[in-house]
Amino acid sequence: MTTIRQRVGAKRRSPFSKGPSMTTQTEKARQFQSYHAAGEAFIIPNPWDIGTARLLALAGFKALATSSAGYAFSRGLPDNAIGRAQMMVHLAEIAGASDLPVSADLENGFGDAPEDCAETIMQAAAAGVVGGSIEDATGRADDPIYPFEAAVERVRAAAEAARTLPFPFTLTARAENYLVGRPDLDDTIRRLQAYQEAGADVLYAPGLKTREEIASVVGALDRPVNVLMGLQGVLLSFDDLRSLGVRRVSVGGSLARAALGAFLRAAHEMHDHGTFNYTKEAASGNEINQLFTTAAQKWGN
Repeated sequence: MTTIRQRVGAKRRSPFSKGPSMTTQTEKARQFQSYHAAGEAFIIPNPWDIGTARLLALAGFKALATSSAGYAFSRGLPDNAIGRAQMMVHLAEIAGASDLPVSADLENGFGDAPEDCAETIMQAAAAGVVGGSIEDATGRADDPIYPFEAAVERVRAAAEAARTLPFPFTLTARAENYLVGRPDLDDTIRRLQAYQEAGADVLYAPGLKTREEIASVVGALDRPVNVLMGLQGVLLSFDDLRSLGVRRVSVGGSLARAALGAFLRAAHEMHDHGTFNYTKEAASGNEINQLFTTAAQKWGN
């Protein structure tokens, strides 16, 4: 029986692949780590299936992050409705879709206990990703954020698990106050500072909206900060964020929502008006076929 160390260190290829060998997981991990250490900001977009992962890779991005919301929507479910076992299948698909490093949205670690977070990191690594995030949201409306000490212990357990891997797994710790309706900047910074001390490599507070909030978070931390774009009402550009010291920009489920928005507009147009003007904005079949032909030649079927 192979160990987790053997599995995570192996070259990952689809059993149906006819293309060249993929970049090893260790090579991807080192690439991903170097992007954070380089001092230059980068965008890490969020695909939700193999096709969108390959399109983003062909578009020239250098790393990808999964989206729990985007994937759940593709399964006809709301966000946070996917179990850990099914999520690991999804991570393996995205990690194997191209030769780009992939960081995983691991939600709250799929459990309350620190041991749950540690096990999720190990399973994610075995699925082929080279980084992942653990958030401090409980998923319970009546008590949406883990108490401070419990939240820190969960990040510490995830970091300790990550350090046992045979490659540099980039752990992101998320403070979810703003996404659950608690815009407490002081508590958010306090939590992120503690997560940094607990071993997180990247810090992330999704939902920050103003230059002042973002600058305060960046200035209070000694590790790279990820900022979420794609929320309504947030109009900062990549150059704006880079000037504030942000090192990584993700877009969460917004690409999936943009695609579903176009789909819903087309559906309503057909149903309500009997017209098909939506096709004016659609990509051509030839363009999509050509892109996926190129992807298959690069990364296998």
